[in-house]
Amino acid sequence: MSIYFDNASTSYPKPECVFEAMKYYCKNIGANAGRSAHRRSVYASKLVFETRESIAGLIGAKDSSRIIFTQNATEALNLSILGCGLKRGDHIITSSIEHNSVMRPLKFLEKERKILVDIIKCDKNGLLDPSDIKSKITKKTKFIIINHASNVIGTVLPIGAIGQIAHSHNILFLVDAAQTIGCMPFDIDENHIDLLAFSGHKALLGPQGVGCLYIREGIDLNPLKFGGTGSYSEFEMQPDFLPDRFESGTLNLPGISGLKKGIEFIKEKRIINIQKQMHALTDELINRLSKIEKLIIYGTRDKTLQTGIVSLNLNGKEPSEVGKVLDNEYDIAVRVGLHCSPQTHKTIGTFPKGTVRISLGLFNTTEHIDRLCEALCQITG
Repeated sequence: MSIYFDNASTSYPKPECVFEAMKYYCKNIGANAGRSAHRRSVYASKLVFETRESIAGLIGAKDSSRIIFTQNATEALNLSILGCGLKRGDHIITSSIEHNSVMRPLKFLEKERKILVDIIKCDKNGLLDPSDIKSKITKKTKFIIINHASNVIGTVLPIGAIGQIAHSHNILFLVDAAQTIGCMPFDIDENHIDLLAFSGHKALLGPQGVGCLYIREGIDLNPLKFGGTGSYSEFEMQPDFLPDRFESGTLNLPGISGLKKGIEFIKEKRIINIQKQMHALTDELINRLSKIEKLIIYGTRDKTLQTGIVSLNLNGKEPSEVGKVLDNEYDIAVRVGLHCSPQTHKTIGTFPKGTVRISLGLFNTTEHIDRLCEALCQITG
């Protein structure tokens, strides 16, 4: 039995309806949205609109035109960070458990535009005190950027409290929700979120190649790319209305088709039920791993404070070695290394070697956890 524990990277398997929707689109439709008036193009435009509406309902957005389709969460984060018009001397606050999709654009802004960046140090479990963010706010602070949950240890940050601080100081608040959309209930207004970036291929169960950015009304970003939108083609200037302003070029229609079905699948199961299922599996995983000698678990070890991500190491063994044995000898897929987040590993004390990351998904079972723990016991000797 092949077992997949790399869902924080991309979920697998996908529901059958996702594959069928993509196949149907490619085989029977094939047209671009918003480019023509024939039936196939109208079908495509309707598909895009309905998917926007579905996503808006998922996050509590009232206007689906403010949902921008991107290639992935990385593009959505880059559009937010690089497109917000920051100037020399402006100040950004972020945390020490961010993904490189945030850290690398910030490093670029530090070097090229002389933007000031404060990285708030989380504790060894990835927890952050919102008052630490508040204490760093200055008159120059323009942006607070926080991920909802760490992609390394799964720790969930208090975005509601942080959003309240940002809102009360009139500071833009960007949340990277790549690890939480689809497996946790979410509301943009409740959390005072101005910009929300996420991918479609993780807990939303869609295919790779589709991400999203939500932009609150009143926020004006500069596009990172320009080109054909299918609208106002008589003008050579980029449209200034949403979503067209940020969607130049052909959209990934097969991917959007699959994403729509993935969202319908999780809505039918109800996200609150998915969260309960993930809590139960995470609790079982942590309890079983805790009984294995020579094994170190990182993070909170509290199912209510993390997603279904558990990072670990075996004393005396390299993460890469453990991952290779699990794959080759036990047919168990995990992620090893730094997981594109060196700051997180510096925070939890695992840099530069990293960890073995187990990330649960909707289709994992207690039997999978049994197999993993049996394998780890044998590897430890």
